Amino acid sequence: MANNTGEMPVMEHLEELRRVLIVSIISTTIMAVVAYFFCDRILAVLLEPLTKLDQKVYFTGITEAVFVKIKLSFFAGFIAALPVILWQVWSFIVPALKKNERVYFTLFVFISFICFFGGVIFGFLGVFRMGVMFLLQFAGPELFPMLTIDKYISFTISFLLPFGLVFEFPLISFILARLGLLSYSFLAKNRRYAILVIVLISAMITPTPDIITCLIVSGPIYLLFEFSALIVRVVERRLARKKQREELAGLV
Repeated sequence: MANNTGEMPVMEHLEELRRVLIVSIISTTIMAVVAYFFCDRILAVLLEPLTKLDQKVYFTGITEAVFVKIKLSFFAGFIAALPVILWQVWSFIVPALKKNERVYFTLFVFISFICFFGGVIFGFLGVFRMGVMFLLQFAGPELFPMLTIDKYISFTISFLLPFGLVFEFPLISFILARLGLLSYSFLAKNRRYAILVIVLISAMITPTPDIITCLIVSGPIYLLFEFSALIVRVVERRLARKKQREELAGLV
């Protein structure tokens, strides 16, 4: 129960956080069970870069294939349950919402999911497939890959998740701008450093050492940066106009 100052006690904060975690885990588990029945189709899509090159994938342990399907099911279940998870997280961060803010709140959750899902799709279709095929062909005719399914799926998941997180940057920028923690002048002033950071991040998350793949990844991420800067600028102008109206209303 809130105290007289309207603040929630620490124990209620912890209880609310516990509820968020439980709901998120349960929703992910339910969607993972559903995704398990489609695991073969998902696996076929992820193995497409290898099957196009007639590469075979092996498993070295009796239970390896089963655990790989479980791991893949939870990855797919996490993405499918992401709207529920984001809803829970936003509910915890913003405990009190006005009526006119609930529409924006729902929109934020939807956009968060679209951004994350779009980042994962871009990472797979735009970078991962090309990178895997390049690396396998780079070995030459003398070397023959012996790929295990566990390492391949683990590499795929660890590669795609950062793309989903990077594509959340515009939404995060909007929230920080609304809170007054991020300004357009700061982004414009540090644009050159942002480009350097983007190239470094692209080099780390791309599986290939060639500069072409790195630039392919850097391009969309830089566009996300400019789009985020534009969002921050629009938010600042709206907040400035709102402040002017409030000052005029105070004078009247």
